[in-house]
Amino acid sequence: MIARDRISKLTANLILLALGILFVLPLLWVLFASINRTAGLRVELPTSPTFANFKAVLNTDTTYRPVLNGLVLCGGAAFLTMVCAVLAAYPLSRFKTKFNRPFLLTVLFCTGLPITAVMVPVYGLFVQLNLIDTLGGTIMFMSTASLPFAIWLTKTFMDGVPISLEEAAWVDGASNMKALRRIVLPLMWPGIAVVLIFTFIGMWGNFFVPFMLLLSPERLPASVSIFTFFGQYGEPNYGQLAAYSLIYTTPVLLLYLLLSRKLGGAFALGGAIKG
Repeated sequence: MIARDRISKLTANLILLALGILFVLPLLWVLFASINRTAGLRVELPTSPTFANFKAVLNTDTTYRPVLNGLVLCGGAAFLTMVCAVLAAYPLSRFKTKFNRPFLLTVLFCTGLPITAVMVPVYGLFVQLNLIDTLGGTIMFMSTASLPFAIWLTKTFMDGVPISLEEAAWVDGASNMKALRRIVLPLMWPGIAVVLIFTFIGMWGNFFVPFMLLLSPERLPASVSIFTFFGQYGEPNYGQLAAYSLIYTTPVLLLYLLLSRKLGGAFALGGAIKG
């Protein structure tokens, strides 16, 4: 029996090790290829490390302007999504009606709706409204596409805030919006940070929507401008592509590091209304 348990544990550890290697190898390729002038598809240490790939991609047309466009696009859409998600999740969390469950099921259905299924009518609508090739229109659509997932997550976190805290504020004369702003949002800040990170990451890696709705090269975000590293016959410059990939992931990593302190632990609400 003991020998069988050891074999089972060893097998599980070997499987986990194999899965870990599969995840680590692409990361190692990106790191090594970014400092290798003659990088290929193989994972290999560069014989003469160089930062020439970074120098080649660090210019206005290739990196600076697309990254700035992506920050404006994804940052604006994520902020708009969070505002709408909080306003939609609050009544769903605090007021129980017969429409709550159908609405939540509709939201759940929308989270699984493929974006390609609605892209053709959306494109036609944007043409009629003159929103094609505008950052504002693209921000609104990306926010709308991310809203169902954000509402579902935000309501889950909002349910963890006791309504008794708001009732105490209502007794003191606070309105619903004031109680939301002064009590609920500060207490559920870790949840807001989680939703914001997930929303921003999903938008930051979105290629299809900006590719369809933005036509001018000077408005394209970094997720679309990555096409510049592919030659006429689809053969990319692997070294520059790897260097650009590292730069491309920097905003997401910085966002996570800035908000990571807010993500630890559950809500510390014990004794909040005592006394």
